Amino acid sequence: MSRRHSAEKREINPDPKFGDLIVTKFMNAIMLHGKKSVAETIVYGAFDAVQAKVKQEPLGIFHTALENVAPHVEVRSRRVGGATYQVPVDVRPERRQALAIRWLIAAARKRNETTMVDRLSGELMDAANNRGSAVKKREDTHKMADANRAFSHYRW
Repeated sequence: MSRRHSAEKREINPDPKFGDLIVTKFMNAIMLHGKKSVAETIVYGAFDAVQAKVKQEPLGIFHTALENVAPHVEVRSRRVGGATYQVPVDVRPERRQALAIRWLIAAARKRNETTMVDRLSGELMDAANNRGSAVKKREDTHKMADANRAFSHYRW
């Protein structure tokens, strides 16, 4: 890792259908082996499925799901005098968003529907309603941070 300066942030373009940067980030995270058009088909198909089932705007449901999955605190390992402590720290907004996207996609991939469109739409609706395995992951992270609150004075 370079000590001179940090890497500059890459500029990403908003997605063509909704004009939203977060949807583009989500698409890029779903994308495997550089297949952007496949990721686009999956995301837009999932949005259409959500709209058909819920009869609401899919972008609002997507943002609600991301907000429900994003963690506020997490634990980081901190080594003090030969012992390793799990220290709870607040999560930066960029990391919150990245973790929420990552957890949503991982939870969708673990579901047992037949197509990725069905998995993703189901996980988005579950997360928007505060249930599902992505929300459970956030709850587990918060529980762990709460359990280790005694070590918060080791924060750096």
